[in-house]
Amino acid sequence: MNKGSNVAGDKFPASAMPDGDWWRALWPDPEGVLRCLGVDFGLTILDLCCGDGHFTAPMAHIVGGIGRVMALDLDSDLLERAKDRAEAAGIPSTAIRWLQCDACSLINSVPSHPDYVFIANTFHGVPDKQQLAREVFNVLKPGGQFAIVNWHHRSKDETTVLGQPRGPETKMRMTPEAVMDEVLPVGFRLHGIVELPPYHYGIVFDKPKVS
Repeated sequence: MNKGSNVAGDKFPASAMPDGDWWRALWPDPEGVLRCLGVDFGLTILDLCCGDGHFTAPMAHIVGGIGRVMALDLDSDLLERAKDRAEAAGIPSTAIRWLQCDACSLINSVPSHPDYVFIANTFHGVPDKQQLAREVFNVLKPGGQFAIVNWHHRSKDETTVLGQPRGPETKMRMTPEAVMDEVLPVGFRLHGIVELPPYHYGIVFDKPKVS
């Protein structure tokens, strides 16, 4: 079982922050992952359920001084760890806005409409996935994108990191089709699916522009 925050784990089952050693082994190049998913200079991004900030500091580095990052998590301890990580990476304190709130109540919590919303390794544990997708849809700018990084629907025994099975229980894992079944009904359109070896995929959705 992943070690980490009980606050997030209680709210979103099997999505607590794992030990840092195997997390770094699994994701040695978070900036490369973000670029594969279309994160680019100048964007305003919401890092949803950011955890200890493994992707947050690289995100801020990519968007640069013109862009902006908002990092949201329910757990205050994880947010502090994320802040420390960003500071250690040399990210200016003004480059990231830290938000402690529920990911399922975005419209009243996020101070500005992002161009891009990113969530990694958490969507499988959200009790009402369509509600979360709807919250993201409502907070995104028209023409914005929503990226979900998920474990492939493979047996946990097959997804080993540093010699041990890792990730959520097999029954909780979602195929891209299962994700689409939750996200497309709220108004998103599929943009594309990106393989993220060895065990993940990223699925990106577009919010249509206002005609």
